[in-house]
Amino acid sequence: MTKQVKRIYLSSPHMSGKEQQFVDDAFQSNWIAPLGPHVDAFEKEIANYVKCAGAVAMCSGTAAIHLSLKLLGVGKGDTVFCSTLTFVASANPILYQDADPVFIDSEPLSWNMSPAALKKALIHANSMGKLPKAVIVVNLYGQNADMDSLLAICNEYNVPVIEDAAESLGANYRHKASGTLGKFGIYSFNGNKMITTSGGGILVSDDLDALEKARFWATQARDPARHYEHIEMGYNYRLSNILAAIGRAQLQVLDERVTARRAVFERYDSELGHLDGIQFIPEASYGRCTRWLTALTIDPTKVGVSANQVIDELALYNIEARPVWKPMHLQPLFKQYPYFIHGDSSISDALFKNGICLPSGSNLTQEDQSFVIDCFKRAIGSDK
Repeated sequence: MTKQVKRIYLSSPHMSGKEQQFVDDAFQSNWIAPLGPHVDAFEKEIANYVKCAGAVAMCSGTAAIHLSLKLLGVGKGDTVFCSTLTFVASANPILYQDADPVFIDSEPLSWNMSPAALKKALIHANSMGKLPKAVIVVNLYGQNADMDSLLAICNEYNVPVIEDAAESLGANYRHKASGTLGKFGIYSFNGNKMITTSGGGILVSDDLDALEKARFWATQARDPARHYEHIEMGYNYRLSNILAAIGRAQLQVLDERVTARRAVFERYDSELGHLDGIQFIPEASYGRCTRWLTALTIDPTKVGVSANQVIDELALYNIEARPVWKPMHLQPLFKQYPYFIHGDSSISDALFKNGICLPSGSNLTQEDQSFVIDCFKRAIGSDK
């Protein structure tokens, strides 16, 4: 097999062709400074799509998590529970508020936060007289966590939930939009997400007063005065009108993007799912996953090679594949913070050790995907 010249990316931006029209409108109206009519419209369209009361567009999903924590009164010395199997952006805002994270293991069904581990952590916290100010539940790879179970546990202790749905816009949980089950939800519009604004994110909630406060903080906390008056510390967190214009066009094709990524997964599953030692992330019975990334585990005792060896082999053919997220409790930044496991051993550690994400973009051609599949089979020795 010859080396692939063209790079096959994990998840590249996928333009619809309509973005330029929206951007041209912004230029023609000279709304190229931060904020503007496209920001207002984008917020309303996202809120309508996910069926929540309102939304505040920001420069990143990280900023949205940060202001969610601030809205919940998280401060120095407080604790915040967070899914451990996630990108660091889920946990960094806890440190922004001088609070202490506590990390919660995954469960094997969805790879998301384990209700059993969360229960352990809350029982322990309650016995110490130090319940968390919030729980950040992350929806991995386009699949919602089991929110009914998690919310029931959190409600028992009156702890609010922030739903990090950065990867799961377009997914649902029991016919409700992913990201709308907790007190606050966030989506990311980074270049590799379900839809993109190049860079950006959004905070959603049914609490309109809280959203208005977030909008105030995100706009440098400028008080309503003729001059520039500031009583509180604010942030430069708002999304620009240009990027919101891109987002509006992207949102129009979100359902098509979900369909395309699910088709990518189905082709992988059809070609590789029957192989001994290969296990794809299951789709939980309670919702519809977007399959933002196709993720799977490789059992080296059955396959004969490790996930990292497969990633290295794919790289030889210019194919971008990655391990699943390295858990936060294994990161040097967070090594001093507590971690609660699902059962007798850490599920997230095993997923990180054996997990791999394959190219999954909605613009991945069948020809390119067939090449990835052939290279994957070659890497595990099943092409003979």
